[in-house]
Amino acid sequence: MNQRRHGPLPHLLVVLTLVTGLVDATSFLGLGTVFVANQTGNVVLLGFALGGAAALPVLSPLIGLVSFAVGAILGRWLRGDRGRLLTLGAAIEGALAAVALVLVLYLSNVYAPIVPLGLAMGLQNALVRRLAVPDLNTTVITSTLTGLLSEPLLGGQGRAGRRATSVAALFVGALIGGVLVTYTGLAYTLGLAVLLLAAVGAIAYLLTRRGGEWLVHRS
Repeated sequence: MNQRRHGPLPHLLVVLTLVTGLVDATSFLGLGTVFVANQTGNVVLLGFALGGAAALPVLSPLIGLVSFAVGAILGRWLRGDRGRLLTLGAAIEGALAAVALVLVLYLSNVYAPIVPLGLAMGLQNALVRRLAVPDLNTTVITSTLTGLLSEPLLGGQGRAGRRATSVAALFVGALIGGVLVTYTGLAYTLGLAVLLLAAVGAIAYLLTRRGGEWLVHRS
């Protein structure tokens, strides 16, 4: 039943969760102690910085927060069934990640790439909420982990599996991103993110053309 209701969405959202880990590794390790997806982290970092922690920046997390908010607002304006939403969302995210890649390659300002990446992650979060696949929100792991540990039986094996997969995907994305940023540079990490987003968009487009119950959300 869940397979028919959500179709390929769970698998594609796992890939987006992997992308989240990649771009947060890029931003935190290479763009000045800022998260472009994990806005809880930005709020905390901003609080620390304003509270007097001299080693922490104010501008980077502030740019990340504002960019994310604008992206989330823009995500409300996309229209279509779930397949079209994911196709458009992945395409726009991929384009924004490509812009960030160009900025990293040709501009020395570390603040500039934060903007397109924050926009992309805000857009992703808005669209994922509208896709409404339980336990796969692609960025917020605290509530997912809490559900996995506190409700292992009540949620059923399917939900527990999605929760565990979501946590693992973010970890793996951050791990791969950390290795790439440390040993190869930001461009390779962002390049991988662009490729994954392009793959999600292409697959979503092809599967949408085939149709299916999953295209229309039913509570």
